[in-house]
Amino acid sequence: MQIEMTIKGLMVDPVNNMPIVVLREHGGERVLPIWVGVFEANAIALQLENVTPARPMTHDLLRNVIEDLDAQVERIVVYDLRETTFFAVIHLARAGEPVVVDSRPSDAIALALRVRAPIFVEEAVIERARSTDAVTDKEAEERLQKWLENLDPDDLGKYKM
Repeated sequence: MQIEMTIKGLMVDPVNNMPIVVLREHGGERVLPIWVGVFEANAIALQLENVTPARPMTHDLLRNVIEDLDAQVERIVVYDLRETTFFAVIHLARAGEPVVVDSRPSDAIALALRVRAPIFVEEAVIERARSTDAVTDKEAEERLQKWLENLDPDDLGKYKM
């Protein structure tokens, strides 16, 4: 079953200083943190802040190509988690035909923000993420889990949704 998610915020992991996109169940309480690269986080942050760069970024280029090919992004889906790596696809429609494109979750999310497409996550991924040890140091993992559980909207700063 796919669960619709929204972006709760974009922040930095206090343990390893890597950016995290925090997705939250639409109308629910479950959250899914996805660690992303610095450049991908920047692409997401620019869109969250409604900043238009002077020249198109890669995700803007992708949006333009999709639109110029008369296709539409219907949704993106984070469909798997293997070890600590998330997998996603972009669902397009072109001439009434479905097209599914493999993607990193961060790129799919950046594109979804640009075209206002919904973000979905397979329920099994949310459950598996809860039980996966994303951090090898047990103490650091516990600190991070406690931090994620106690997020305050003010902690999200300018990236809160």
